Amino acid sequence: MYDVIIVGAGPVGSHIAGRLAGWGHRIIVLEQHEKVGKTACCTGVVGKECLETFPISKEAVLREARSARFLSPSGKFFRMEKETAQACILDRSVFDAAMARNAQARGAEYLLDSKVRDVIRTDNLVRVGVESKGRFADFEGKAVVIASGFGSRLPQKLGFGKNADFVMGAQAEVATGEIDEVEIYLGGHIAPGFFAWLVPTSQGRALAGLLSRRHTGSHLTSFIDNLAKQGRIDPLGARITYGGIPLKPLSRTSGERVIVVGDAAGQVKPTTGGGIYYGLLCAEIAADTMHRAICNNVYSDKLLGDYEKRWRKLLSRELRIGRWARWLFEKLNDRQIDHLFDIVQRNGISESLLNSADFSFDWHSRLILRGLRHLGPRAAVSILWLPISARLSRGSP
Repeated sequence: MYDVIIVGAGPVGSHIAGRLAGWGHRIIVLEQHEKVGKTACCTGVVGKECLETFPISKEAVLREARSARFLSPSGKFFRMEKETAQACILDRSVFDAAMARNAQARGAEYLLDSKVRDVIRTDNLVRVGVESKGRFADFEGKAVVIASGFGSRLPQKLGFGKNADFVMGAQAEVATGEIDEVEIYLGGHIAPGFFAWLVPTSQGRALAGLLSRRHTGSHLTSFIDNLAKQGRIDPLGARITYGGIPLKPLSRTSGERVIVVGDAAGQVKPTTGGGIYYGLLCAEIAADTMHRAICNNVYSDKLLGDYEKRWRKLLSRELRIGRWARWLFEKLNDRQIDHLFDIVQRNGISESLLNSADFSFDWHSRLILRGLRHLGPRAAVSILWLPISARLSRGSP
């Protein structure tokens, strides 16, 4: 009998495992892949606040980032640069493995190559059915944490619904020349409604990727081919990896003897698709809530619901404004994006935002609202008119 069974050995699951095991609880982590971090499709960019808040191994940090170049559909660009690093780029495989080792050092058990097929709740326990190398086994615990990432069917099976609003990400490692800053590309011909990136990782290497709701692989292939024609990169055969990213959290993320955390819960920035920091923040709350449940031997919907209340109080405003900004951006065409670049460059908005007290790599709501104010009444009204005109075009009231 385990105190908590954790499904998923990503950074969120491992952080919860490490915290609970460190408090003396009996924890097991079940991971469907044969190696921790093997299939991570993630650029691995995290802000300095994340680095300062959580124990991220130095061996996982590939490089620091203090500037980014944003390119419009027609090739216009502006740069945002700070004197000190605002983010770093992680090697996700190394990062995930280090988090797992830390949890194991505190006493958490790990079982790899073990796919969870079912979770059954009873009045006294949870029973987790696992398939490993063609063999089946049941594990019993007092509670279960679902940290199995986007696409897992477990939350839906347990009555929490599914992530209906999502985007697909794709990326590949490429060879580069001297690229010393992150590059962000916008435009419907590149990544409709979203963006593409070229992120330097190590000497002569970078990650080229993008987000798109459909045809993600073909969009990325075109993006890589175009960079290669410009002499910016060498595709290296470009093995593309894919991953789904939720843009909206589940309506419920806790219930009797169950908590859902991280990408599985939809705790992801809608603006960028980044999930590491928000996932770890929610993992901290989940671990604290589950610790109290174990100490009191109470795993009720009410007690575990405190996790839900606390994480939503922390993130709801960010997620709500981020989704609104994301929805708005998806309505812009290339001409409108280019026009926004003109306004930003003409009025020095990027420098103003960069130097404002609201600037944060991880907290975007205040920056979004300040950016709208900087655009001026006419530009802001024309952008804000988009959702109204869209509803009118559909005949909606």
